Amino acid sequence: MTLLILGKNGQVATALAELAEERGLEWVAWGRGELDLSNLDQTYVAIMKSGASAIVNAAAYTAVDKAESEAASAMRLNADAPAIVAQAARELDIPFVHISTDYVFSGDKTTPYTEDDAISPISTYGLSKAEGEKRVREVYSAATILRTAWVFHESGSNFVKTMLRLGGERKELRVVADQHGNPTYAGDIALACLKIVEIAKARSHSVAGTFHFAGRGYTTWHGFAEAIFAEAAAHGWVVPDRVTAISTAEYPTPARRPANSRFDCSRIASVLEIEAPHWRDSLAHCLQRLAVTRG
Repeated sequence: MTLLILGKNGQVATALAELAEERGLEWVAWGRGELDLSNLDQTYVAIMKSGASAIVNAAAYTAVDKAESEAASAMRLNADAPAIVAQAARELDIPFVHISTDYVFSGDKTTPYTEDDAISPISTYGLSKAEGEKRVREVYSAATILRTAWVFHESGSNFVKTMLRLGGERKELRVVADQHGNPTYAGDIALACLKIVEIAKARSHSVAGTFHFAGRGYTTWHGFAEAIFAEAAAHGWVVPDRVTAISTAEYPTPARRPANSRFDCSRIASVLEIEAPHWRDSLAHCLQRLAVTRG
């Protein structure tokens, strides 16, 4: 099997490439240097010639706030490009996993979101990802859409690394405490993607449709920050004296965020027997790896 990973420099793609290498799988990862996904014709031709036997699309326009003023670019990368990738995967008759997001929901629900809940994005980024899901479903009915949330990893830019940096610079941090979700380790997402591909290749079970996959357990950004610093202190990082809880209204951003990003992941657990570790366990693993590279 040759696994084609799109989004080479992102957190999920980085973790997936590492996992594929550890498993001794044949894989290739493409980033902007290898393929301009905004060039749809070029993307189609490249994938058709790639020799791929499975594709994971972890590429996306992820600048949530910037998307408010760059809607066309967000739509091109998050909707038009996935549709073309799905078309190529369909014509090649190979498994296709498309990564999506909690931002397809409004966050108004008071309980965790299931795959059957109606989408209602409240930002341009969310709209573009929702359109991407729709287009992928229309083009390739056998595709898997994997929604995840609050992604963190040793690589890339994410909340964990931002907190570690700011914690070493400031005595007090003010962190939003009224947005709720599941922190999710990119390494766990990578493992889920690989399991989905393996199940699809074996054709032992249908993996078509939409699944929620996120770290077990829920918290707020403030709770996540406190957990990060508790773990980081044990590894010798400088941490702030105080982490103050604030409201979303006290931290305005160009794009609205869902107040509730909690996912119910029971479907993927029951149908495909795929389940993430608790987010605290994955956070400990991530910080252990960061501590090793930090020296």
